[in-house]
Amino acid sequence: MITEPARPSIVFLDRATIGPGVTIRRPSFPHTWVEHARTGPDDIVARLAGAEIAITNKVPLRAATLAELPDLRMIAVAATGTDVIDLAECRRRGIVVSNIRGYATTSVPEHTFALILALRRNLMEYRDQVLAGRWQQLGQYCFFNRPIRDLAGATLGVIGSGSLGRATAALGRALGMAIVFSNPRVTAPPAGDRFVTLDELLRISDVITLHVPLTAETRGMIGRKELRGMKPDAILVNTARGGVVDEEALLEALHEGWIAGAATDVASVEPPASDSPAMKIAALPNAIVTPHIAWASVDAMQTLCDQLIDNIEAYKRGTPANVVG
Repeated sequence: MITEPARPSIVFLDRATIGPGVTIRRPSFPHTWVEHARTGPDDIVARLAGAEIAITNKVPLRAATLAELPDLRMIAVAATGTDVIDLAECRRRGIVVSNIRGYATTSVPEHTFALILALRRNLMEYRDQVLAGRWQQLGQYCFFNRPIRDLAGATLGVIGSGSLGRATAALGRALGMAIVFSNPRVTAPPAGDRFVTLDELLRISDVITLHVPLTAETRGMIGRKELRGMKPDAILVNTARGGVVDEEALLEALHEGWIAGAATDVASVEPPASDSPAMKIAALPNAIVTPHIAWASVDAMQTLCDQLIDNIEAYKRGTPANVVG
């Protein structure tokens, strides 16, 4: 009797992190597919028991968890950031980790500039004041009591010079902004790009945008010292990771007027607690907080999902792609 080879089990731990209107095609090889909308810490091991391939976006897979999953051979991360994965332990166990690359180079820069434009032109506060009847109270054709600043001629400071940082810089150039980059890992910047130290970038930029991964090096890289080093009429935008910015320091900076405004699409804990610094920042008139959606255009999510399955198929062919660590 010929027995059919066991089909590899693929388990998606947090399918709800991908929009319901986005199609995830199934891998071309025989397999079993199980997906869960969300997975809590206490359910990870049970759900991955016997699985060869785990798909995760934000469900963490640390050393203690991996030790209980002897059959696991691949982790397909449905994101670019891999800070939820213990990469050293995966290397030790021979587990392939693949991530997604280059899928949001339109979505993230566009969201970044939506936030920049809203802050520079005080759109959120003007909308609130229109709804509160302030325009009618003034009794003239235009109502303005907050500064409105153009982007043309302003300096955009881009922290991080990967695909997202460069795509964001390209939009800035199209709007007539001067561009400066800061990236301590770049020793030989490309010709035509201006690279400066972080301190100089903070000092000269009118708009600062963060596009770096969360690592030991970048955690808390924007704190009180850095915020104090910015122009008082500058704004800070973070569409990278929440832990890159010290939220307590940012709250203080906005309250005390060290900087003019800030927008963030991320928080150090997601979702943030109702009494957290992130939510206190969200309530300020010179701040905007969005719920980690800069990456999440329908187009970007479809590209992500297609690449996710490409990564899994490459692993099964014995030629893993987008390997991390």
